[in-house]
Amino acid sequence: MAKGPKRPTRDEFALEELGERLVEAKHEQSELLFTVWNWDYQPCGKIVNMDSRTKMVHVSNQGEIIKIPFLDIMKVESSY
Repeated sequence: MAKGPKRPTRDEFALEELGERLVEAKHEQSELLFTVWNWDYQPCGKIVNMDSRTKMVHVSNQGEIIKIPFLDIMKVESSY
């Protein structure tokens, strides 16, 4: 049984750094551009919620909420 490509693994330090960057961006209400593993497009917007139970980052863009799995976020950058 063939499975799709596996998500690249990252060490605990890289994930912790990403989490801190997301918390800071949420606090500052920064507009971000996300690179998400296995997505065909790069979502952008402001973080409105980080759900620790589902491990989803909720991003608002023009009134629409996009839910991105935390572990699938490969890169985050300012969208300016």
